Amino acid sequence: MANSTDRIPKDDSSMVKAIQSRFPSAYTILFGLIILMAALTWVIPAGQFDRVNNEALGKNVPVPGTYQIVDSNPQGILDVIMAPIKGFYDPDSGAANAIDVALFVLVIGGFLGVVNLTGSINTGIARAMSNMKGHEIWMIPIMMALFALGGTTYGMAEETLAFYILIIPIMIAAGYDAITGVAIILLGAGIGVLGSTINPFSTTIASDAAGIAFTEGMTLRLVILGLGWLICTAYVMWYAKRVREDTSKSIVAAQEESNKAFFLKQVSADNVHLTTSQQIILVVFAATFAIMIWGVSSQGWWMGKMAALFIGSALVIGVIGRVGEKKFTDAFVNGSRDLLGVALIIGIARGIVVIMDDGHITDTILNFSAEAIKGYSTVVFINVMYWIEVLLSFFVPSTSGLAVLSMPIMAPLGDFSGVERDLVVTAFQSACGIVNLITPTSAVVVGGLAIGRVSYEKWLIFVWPLLLILSILIMVLLSIGVLI
Repeated sequence: MANSTDRIPKDDSSMVKAIQSRFPSAYTILFGLIILMAALTWVIPAGQFDRVNNEALGKNVPVPGTYQIVDSNPQGILDVIMAPIKGFYDPDSGAANAIDVALFVLVIGGFLGVVNLTGSINTGIARAMSNMKGHEIWMIPIMMALFALGGTTYGMAEETLAFYILIIPIMIAAGYDAITGVAIILLGAGIGVLGSTINPFSTTIASDAAGIAFTEGMTLRLVILGLGWLICTAYVMWYAKRVREDTSKSIVAAQEESNKAFFLKQVSADNVHLTTSQQIILVVFAATFAIMIWGVSSQGWWMGKMAALFIGSALVIGVIGRVGEKKFTDAFVNGSRDLLGVALIIGIARGIVVIMDDGHITDTILNFSAEAIKGYSTVVFINVMYWIEVLLSFFVPSTSGLAVLSMPIMAPLGDFSGVERDLVVTAFQSACGIVNLITPTSAVVVGGLAIGRVSYEKWLIFVWPLLLILSILIMVLLSIGVLI
């Protein structure tokens, strides 16, 4: 997250300075959204669908046609104050617990603190930049393809938080900026989720909730994935090239020196000799991430086991680097402290969903959306469906949560409009994918931006043209899908 003490270049316009000084922090934005949602619980009628247990999904799903008005539960001052706390741990809230994600982030910070103490990453970055001189730009499509693969196959999301402090220093050392590093991860994994193929948290759950096989509609999703990846990669490469040619073109130009000091620390052009212990540490470092990906994708690991993996790896690296007990604990605690703000942001973001669910307005918004799309032609229906799912995704950032919530209601509406259910699922997952690139209610977005020291408004400045292009692409492909 941008530091308020970052220096602003003398040639910055007064307008840019005013925006930077007046735009609130992520904490203020998120808490303001909590207050807004609480205010809406006093205005929007409270309502709920009846729910039945779906054994295949292992969740309770809403029953179409059962929406009813219930007693209102407007959220007051105490509820607003409690929302971020409940967002961390409340098992009865509509949002998944954030405490495990926050703890994982703190452990990642400690792990990186120990690795940085050995000097292995700094030296390794300098060595990599020396070896790749003149070809650094090609790291972007390769890494974005790998993250997209993770996104489309197993919904790579929270686990990407571990990669920011690995990739951003590499990008800065290559002459790019922090936004380039953030974009590689957030857009790479994001376009994979947007074009999900076998992602169990998006395509599979949504298809099951819609009553169809997840393989239905696969061709269109592959087209969206391929074209989306090409567009995102080209956009990031174009931006990175502009920044390298003229650093004043960077959206975070005001933080250039601050980011170099923060991310590169002791990296220098002369610091390119890796000792034997540093080489072994880098192997352990890379193996840790490989094991994490294997565990998540095939062994059902989640935050607890991932955090344990990084604690174990930190201990191994500490022994290899012979850092000593005192230096090890100091480095681990200081590294965790660096990411404490990220952990707090995650809880605040989840508090927004807590307020909506406790105020009983989530189902009301869903029912209103369902009523709004009845009776349209096929092309209009699928595009209106897409934008309604975009709106719903802002309120329910969990892809699997929104799938269970909306698909049992939305999929049958497609039958009445002559739209295949697989297209409804594709519209749903594409909408979620677009919104989850920018939504401030997502721990993945606000957490990644905070680690990258990129303020939310600067990310919006960077990404809005791409969102427009991707939305046009999706609408065109969905329209073609209902016509063929």
